[in-house]
Amino acid sequence: MQALAKSKEEVLPYLDLKRKLDDALTLVEMAESDDDPEAYEPEVVAELNEILAGIDKVENATLLSGPYDTYDAILEIKPGAGGTEACDWAAMLLRMYLRWAEANGFKAEVNDELPGEVAGISSATVFVTGRNAYGMLRSEHGVHRLVRISPFNANGKRQTSFAAVEVLPQIEDDSELVIDDKDLRIDTYRSSGAGGQHVNKTSSAIRITHLPTNIVVTCQDQRSQLQNKEVAMRVLKAKLGELESRKFDQKMAEIRGDQQRIEWGSQIRSYVFQPYTQITDLRSRVKVTDINATMDGNLEALQLSYLRWFAGKGAAGDATDDDDEI
Repeated sequence: MQALAKSKEEVLPYLDLKRKLDDALTLVEMAESDDDPEAYEPEVVAELNEILAGIDKVENATLLSGPYDTYDAILEIKPGAGGTEACDWAAMLLRMYLRWAEANGFKAEVNDELPGEVAGISSATVFVTGRNAYGMLRSEHGVHRLVRISPFNANGKRQTSFAAVEVLPQIEDDSELVIDDKDLRIDTYRSSGAGGQHVNKTSSAIRITHLPTNIVVTCQDQRSQLQNKEVAMRVLKAKLGELESRKFDQKMAEIRGDQQRIEWGSQIRSYVFQPYTQITDLRSRVKVTDINATMDGNLEALQLSYLRWFAGKGAAGDATDDDDEI
């Protein structure tokens, strides 16, 4: 049912666009056969505007096609170079993401928030729940640079500070391992250790080989073959669980990518409050001048521009140096 609901969410917008286009074409045909075709113009224009808006939404949805884009997200924020100013900047980013989540229908839960020594925060972890949470937030992964007149500087000088944002998908870890019987080879043999006449004269010992991983476990300490098999299966599950945990950690390391130092030369985005107001994404080259709206959670322009840049990066690279201003 979940897969069906997900498929409907992807298909229904297209079907709705197709229906609206058919309606618009019908209106055009009616206008062509009418004595006063201009009377249909407002209605046709309204239909076309709805279609264009719908096309933008469908196009944006295609940008969220990564393997983890539909997952919930884990957001970690840490201040970098800049002292108290950096801690305050990290708190500002935390507020920005919480406002973004609230405005876009995501559930955000703050965990492990540690206050700074003077102001702001020294670290915070946020669990963001909702469809495409990771897909939309992966644009925020990296170092964010702030330039402003610091309220913590008695001389009123302009100061630069940094904070790092790490975004990870919440990959569900299934603790209940399901082992296919076809993947097991079970051998029985006689116990060789102490345990009495019955144990040594019957094939009660168990050796289980997990064929896909070649993990072998044995047990011969119990009195019956059934008990030995139960113990061996518990050991096998523990070993497979440890193996899956190592694979999970390796997968998360690949998703994280290269870790940058939280200082000059590592930033993905710059936020300038003085002497002018402008946010510049150094990857997509998009500039946003309404900095107050952005800090209040209006991140859509920056997020979508990053997704478009990321989608075209592999095919075209950074083919242009032109900056887009929003």
